[in-house]
Amino acid sequence: MLDVLFVTPNNSQNIYQELSNKYSAIETPTWSLLLAESCRKKGFKVGILDTLAENISDENAFVKINELKPRLICFVVYGQNVNSGTTSMSGATRLANFLKKKNKDFIISFVGSHVQALPKKTLEEELSIDFVFMNEGVYAILNVLQLKNINEKNLENIKGIALRTEDNKILITEPETTVPTAKMDHDLPGYAWDLLPYKKNIFDLYRAPMWHAEYSNDNRSPYVAIQTSLGCQFKCTFCMINLINRDNSNEVGVANQFNKMRFWSTDFVFKQFEKLYKLGVRTIKITDEMFLLNPKYYKPLCEKLSILNKKDDLRIWAYSRIDTIKKTETLKLLRKAGIKWLALGIESANKNVRLEVSKGKFEDVDVEKVISEVHKADIEVIANYIYGLPGDDEKSLEQTFKLSQKLCTLGWNTYPAMALPGSQLYKEAIDNGIKLPDSYEGFSFHSYNAQPLSSNKLSAAKILKLRDRDYIRYHTYKPFLERVKEKFGEIAVLNIKEMSKIHLKRKLVEEEEKENS
Repeated sequence: MLDVLFVTPNNSQNIYQELSNKYSAIETPTWSLLLAESCRKKGFKVGILDTLAENISDENAFVKINELKPRLICFVVYGQNVNSGTTSMSGATRLANFLKKKNKDFIISFVGSHVQALPKKTLEEELSIDFVFMNEGVYAILNVLQLKNINEKNLENIKGIALRTEDNKILITEPETTVPTAKMDHDLPGYAWDLLPYKKNIFDLYRAPMWHAEYSNDNRSPYVAIQTSLGCQFKCTFCMINLINRDNSNEVGVANQFNKMRFWSTDFVFKQFEKLYKLGVRTIKITDEMFLLNPKYYKPLCEKLSILNKKDDLRIWAYSRIDTIKKTETLKLLRKAGIKWLALGIESANKNVRLEVSKGKFEDVDVEKVISEVHKADIEVIANYIYGLPGDDEKSLEQTFKLSQKLCTLGWNTYPAMALPGSQLYKEAIDNGIKLPDSYEGFSFHSYNAQPLSSNKLSAAKILKLRDRDYIRYHTYKPFLERVKEKFGEIAVLNIKEMSKIHLKRKLVEEEEKENS
């Protein structure tokens, strides 16, 4: 009998459409791993059920859960993109409903960005969920597990949760603290890697994005995502990652009110990399939103990784802001450490549009010069753009696309602007009566039901149509394919061409085209 089972939901077919069959990434469930190890260190019996990686049905998930008999089922609803906490709610709630119908005595909780943003609304709408955690949940989960009987009456005294009481009212309890930097090594003591499912070898059910794997299927597995820090110090209006830091009990959480970063020690993090290396993992994602922000942490880690990477066989990618890459020496250190990809948020070619989205103190930089310096250091870039930001029109989007062609990065990613639950954009949309998705899947960048924000001059359907068109335009762009061939070979080019044959279907586009016909 387990004390707690951490469940990763699966709805990839509806979220990614045909891309889910082969091309979308399957990431190790970071927070399930962290929470499981935290609870295990305190003496609790824990398990992880990753229905996404195993690709199992709700019926088979029930059979497994029923055999394990957990005192608490905790759905951990995050994911590989910032919107995944909401979009993955579709699969999570479907499975939760199924489990409750099969066994009404299951105690089901949720942790993740969507419930952190909208705890009351979630509990009002999703009757299969007994309670939710208001922030990362580390201490709150431990407090729940210390209860002999987990029920509504006992839960009312647990900090940091929202629950449905015996008289069917929603109660949001007092806030619980998050793990401070001084206690990160102790209270979030690593990853329960041994609890993950696999076929033949550990991590073989997980796969990297195509670009990270240098467009080679051979490099996609084994694949691992790992954190060296938590949170972000900036207040971008479109982002909701800082909900893990939440420390209030409001009905609607807004992430940019909780901007802060917390770090594990360098030695602690390096031991995690060392362990993964010994297990044969070479393709690794550093999930931190701001990995290159604080030299105090990233420099000593990269120096240690440089020793580990003496064969130059690590293939690491990390996020950075476009305005934090200033020194050639830093880029050389990153490359020596095995960081071969940087994910950079360029967002828009238009300076005014870029600065309007409030990326903290985003400096106006020479984007072309930055990308050139990164390429000179033998580091590739996955460039991220956003279509449909305030002030965007068809001309500005074409300017952004032309800039992306000029930069010719070997990774290219464009999202439609989305008011994600927990972001300032979402709160403003609610306050101003702006149309938002009416389903979880509507918040997916890739789903059939995607419902992005419209801009002042462009409809949501038009933004989706341009985004999808430009995805194909870029990945069939001759100079891009020539760069890919030069760096990764002909097979990589063939894989890109095959991937580019997939065209996403969009409900909004179909409806608009029907109206105009």
